[in-house]
Parts: sequence; C-alpha cells; structure tokens
Amino acid sequence: MNQLVRRSAFEVGSPSREEDASGRLELYDRATSLVSAGAWSCDLSSERLAWTSGVFDLFGLAKDRVPERHSIVEMYSEESRDLLERKRSHAIEGCSGFSLDARILRADGMERWIRITAAIQSRNGRPDTLYGMKQDVTDDHARWEALRAQAECDPLTGVANRASFQRFLERRKDGSASERIGALVLFDMDGFKQVNDWWGHAAGDACLSAFGKRLRHTFPQARLVSRIGGDEFAVLLPTVSSRSEAEAAVRSAIGSLQSPVPWNGDLLPLAVSVGIAFASEDSEPDPQQLFVAADRALYNAKASASRVVVCA
Repeated sequence: MNQLVRRSAFEVGSPSREEDASGRLELYDRATSLVSAGAWSCDLSSERLAWTSGVFDLFGLAKDRVPERHSIVEMYSEESRDLLERKRSHAIEGCSGFSLDARILRADGMERWIRITAAIQSRNGRPDTLYGMKQDVTDDHARWEALRAQAECDPLTGVANRASFQRFLERRKDGSASERIGALVLFDMDGFKQVNDWWGHAAGDACLSAFGKRLRHTFPQARLVSRIGGDEFAVLLPTVSSRSEAEAAVRSAIGSLQSPVPWNGDLLPLAVSVGIAFASEDSEPDPQQLFVAADRALYNAKASASRVVVCA
C-alpha cells in the first residue's frame, strides 16, 4: 500500500545526513514553487510515491492526500498514459532515464501539460527507485501549438497543409490507440481548371476555401483534414465499426460538398471525385500503402462515371 512520505524522507543527499538533506530539500521546494515544479520518486518494489509540495500543486491535490500511483496515472490522457508506461518500462529495463511532456486532467477539471524528467537509482546493480522532476509547461505548450498550427495550416482553406499530411505518411506504425486510422479519403475537385479559366483565379480560390470549410464541417471527427495539392484534399478518419456505414456516410455527404459556391452574384460549380481506402482491421496500417490504395481508388473514380470508388 502506498503511504504519504514526509518531505524530509525525500532525500537527495546521503541517508546519514537527514537533517542537512531536509534543509536543502525545503529550500529546493520553495525555489521550485516559483516555476510550478516539484520533485518526485517512486519505490519500484512497492510503487510507493513521494512528492514535494510542487507536484501536489501540479495535480491539484491536497498535500495530505496519499498519492497512489494507479489513481494518479488515470489523470493522464490516454495518449500520454500509453507513452508514459512505455518509456517508464524501457527506463526500468535499461536502468536509464527518460523525458516526456504529458497532458493531465487535474482533480478540479483543469487540463494541464507537465514535463517529466526521470532517472533510475540502482542498488546492487538492480533498479531500485525512479525519481526526477515534474514541471508545468502548459503556457509553453500553448505557444508551441499556436506556432505549429500557423506553420501547418493552409492559409487559403483553413485546413492542414501538405506538410501535416506528409508527417502522417512518414509516421511509424507504433502509434497509440488514440491515433489509429480507420480510413483515408481523397477528394479531387473536377473541372477546377475551367473555373479558373472562366471566372478567374479569385473564383477558384473561393471554391477551394468553401470546400475546405465543408470538409471540416462534414468530418468533425477526422484525425486530419488536409489540402495535399492544388485541388486535392485528404481526410484521415478514425477507426470505423463498419466499413459499409463509413462508405455510406461519405457518399451521403457528396451532395452538400458539391453544392455550388456563391461568388460575386454567380454560382460557381463544384464537383469532386472521391477515393477511399480502409485500413486493415488486424494491424496498424502502413501510411504509404494506405495512400497508394486511396490514390488508386481516386484515379478510378475520375476515370469512371462513379463519383466514389472504394479500393478493393
């Protein structure tokens, strides 16, 4: 059973100099409170946690509460929890350290980002204690996300740009469950060159912008909506319970996606061809293979009278 360990027991010096270590820790604890940080340790044999007051503050927990690891881990998002457990296991196995930025939901409902740094203390050649620092990096994460969104956004359509989709194509196949893809849907606007030729490039831009907004509205659950070429878009859907239902949902959305675009008193025609490739239900898909399959289906859709083609 976990038990609350007094801060004087969280030693960073020699165990024979308890009073001196306690004084250093008290000064350290006050200093880290200035930057929303704290120190922690976990006894690997008992999973007993020891926290300085800064860690309690990060998680929004009362300092007289016993920090039990199994309940603390549940405060992490699914993705962060999966990554934490993998890195923790590797560190213990290899007697090494790790670092991680993790998203947590505090007891008061506030979402925060924390940076975890960890190292292993060994005894007789065996891992004995995991210890390190936890620091609030919520503001830093928000600034980074804003910069990343700006860099990854297609300014005309408001959806992600090609670079974002390229990251998916280059992604390793060991992503967490929350990132898994069920299907890739490719859209290509038919007759787009004629719109530019007859009404001008401003009209073409209006069609692209309208189509990007429609995709975001139609697929709010999508992992990614991206403009990957001049008039080509990609939508990454999460895992699906039924391929036939997912295909039917895409087909039913075609009408609203293709409705004419109002522009300077005219109605600009908008038509699309669609290629769909479903990921394997048995394993995490290879992004490159999924893209090739969806692109082949899109080619067949454009070459035939059918607006939507699903890769066999």
